[in-house]
Amino acid sequence: MKQILVIGAGRSTSYLIKYLIEQSVENNWFITVCDRDISLAQEHVRGAGNAQAETFDINNEIHRVSHISKSDLVISMLPASMHPIVARDCIALGKHMVTASYISNEMKELAPEAEKAGVVLMNEIGVDPGIDHMSAMQIIDDLRGKGAKLLQFESFTGGLLAPESELNNPWRYKFTWNPRNVVVAGQGGAVKFIQENTYKYIPYHNLFRRTEYMDIEGYGRFEGYANRDSLSYREVYGLQEIPTLYRGTLRRPGFCRAWDVFVKLGATDDSYIIEGSEDMTYRQFINLFLAYNPTDSVELKLMHYLKIEQDSDVMEKLNWLGIFDDTKIGLSNATPAQILEHILMQKWALEPEDKDMLVMYHRIGYELDGERKQIESSMVSIGEDQTYTAMAKTVGLPAAIASKMILNGTIHTPGVHVPITPEVYNPVLKELENYDIRFHEKVSEYKGY
Repeated sequence: MKQILVIGAGRSTSYLIKYLIEQSVENNWFITVCDRDISLAQEHVRGAGNAQAETFDINNEIHRVSHISKSDLVISMLPASMHPIVARDCIALGKHMVTASYISNEMKELAPEAEKAGVVLMNEIGVDPGIDHMSAMQIIDDLRGKGAKLLQFESFTGGLLAPESELNNPWRYKFTWNPRNVVVAGQGGAVKFIQENTYKYIPYHNLFRRTEYMDIEGYGRFEGYANRDSLSYREVYGLQEIPTLYRGTLRRPGFCRAWDVFVKLGATDDSYIIEGSEDMTYRQFINLFLAYNPTDSVELKLMHYLKIEQDSDVMEKLNWLGIFDDTKIGLSNATPAQILEHILMQKWALEPEDKDMLVMYHRIGYELDGERKQIESSMVSIGEDQTYTAMAKTVGLPAAIASKMILNGTIHTPGVHVPITPEVYNPVLKELENYDIRFHEKVSEYKGY
C-alpha cells in the first residue's frame, strides 16, 4: 500500500484530501493528513477508512523525518518558505514531493540533488501557478506545432465572488484567499512586463490606476492589473522573442480605482508600527494619513486630497466598508497594513451562504499563414460552499492528480519541475474536465495590445 503524507490541512486542501480518499481504494493508497492543529486534519478525514489525522511540527526534525520516511509521496501545503525544508528531507529519504507554490531560488538549487536521488519535486501545480501554466502551454505548443508566430501573451487570474454572492456589495469582492496577500499585493518593487517590444515598469503607487478590461461570456466584465514580474515567464514558456507578455490579477470593474485610495494614503504599508493602535478608531486611522484641518471632516479631507467626488462610486465603496466609523481597532503594535486587513475582514470575510468564483483568462495573439488571429481562452469555476470552494478546488485537484501520476509512474523524470510539458498538462487538464474545470476558446481577428 502506497503511503501519501499531506502536510497542512488549511482552507485550500478540502478537494485535495477528498480526491485522495476517494481514489485510495482503487489505487491502494493510505493517506496521512497532518497539521499543527489536529482538529483541521480530523475534519478532513472523518469517517474515511484509508486515512488518518496526526499533529505535525515542521520545526521538530525527528518528528518531521519520522513522518516523511514512512511515506512514498509528500504533498506540502505549508507556506512557501517551508517547502525547501520538506524537500531536503524528501531528497535525503528518497521520497517524491508535490506543492502548489511558486518555486523559490532555494528550491531550484535542489535540482541536482533531486535528480541524483531519483526524486520528483513537482512545484507550481495549483491554480496560479498551475492551471495557468498548463492551459497556456497547451495552446502555445499547439500553435507552435502549426508553425505560428506568437505576437502576444496575456494571462489573468482572480479569486472573486460568484455572481449570486455579489449582491449588495459595491466592491463585488471578498477574501477568498490569504487576506494579507491581498492587502500587500504589488509591493516589493516595480511590476515588469513587455508591450510591443518595449519594456514597461509600473511602480506600486500607480499599479491600481493602470488597468485593462475584458469580457467573459456569461459572467460580464472584469478589470485586470499587472502582477509580479511577467518577464520571468519568457524563459518558462519559451517566449523570449514575443513582443507582448503581460500577466495580471482580475477584479470587477471599479475595484482598482477604490483600492488605489488605500495605496495613495499609505494604508497598505507594512514597514512600521503605529503607536497606540489598540485604542484608535477606524476613523482616526484614516485621519492619520491626512493633513490637519480644525474644521473639515475626515471624509472631506480625503475627497479633497485624492480628488474624489462626493457622490462617486469610490466614496460609496469606502463608506460601505465602514472606514469612517468610530469603531475601535483593538490591535496593539500594528502596522497600517495589519490594521487595514482587520478593518476589511469585518466586511470581506465570506459568510456561510457566500460562494466564491475562480476566473482565468488568456489572450494569445499569433500569425499563421499570413493571417493575424487571437485566441481568447477562459475558465470559470464556482464554489459549492465554505469548505468546498472554487479556490480549494482549483488549487487542490491539480496537485492531487499530479500526485497520482507520480505514484503510478506516469511522471517519473527526477528533478525540480513545473507542469509545462505535454506529458503532464494534457492528462491533468483532461481529468480536471471531470470536475467542471474546463476552458472555452474563441478565435477572432488580432487586435493587438
